[in-house]
Amino acid sequence: QVQLVESGGGSVQTGGSLRLSCALSGYTYSDYCIAWFRQAPGKEREGVAGTGSDGSTVFADSVKGRFTISQDNAKNILYLQMNSLKPGDTAMYYCALAWNPVYCAGDTLLADGMDYWGKGTLVTISS
Repeated sequence: QVQLVESGGGSVQTGGSLRLSCALSGYTYSDYCIAWFRQAPGKEREGVAGTGSDGSTVFADSVKGRFTISQDNAKNILYLQMNSLKPGDTAMYYCALAWNPVYCAGDTLLADGMDYWGKGTLVTISS
């Protein structure tokens, strides 16, 4: 059974930093796209950043230069380092996984392409 468990959310002030973690278990295939999405109240879920097994990465324009994505393959953990945070970054952040790495190869992450989802971790940025 594939499980994605997010952690690291919290409340910080504008300009602060947070690092989110996503622990993956139960996935035994070598191909994947693993990504972070977020959803603010009253808004649609949007892709934030993703990385594929083929080395591809994709970032939303709104986070380029501020967020980085990395993996600890030995521990099966995906990280999202978020710097220079803004109130507009306030949202529930979700980790998601797709079998096909192509979903991390384009310009935009598509929620419909993901096969597995975590339950989310809340990030709140105060001004």
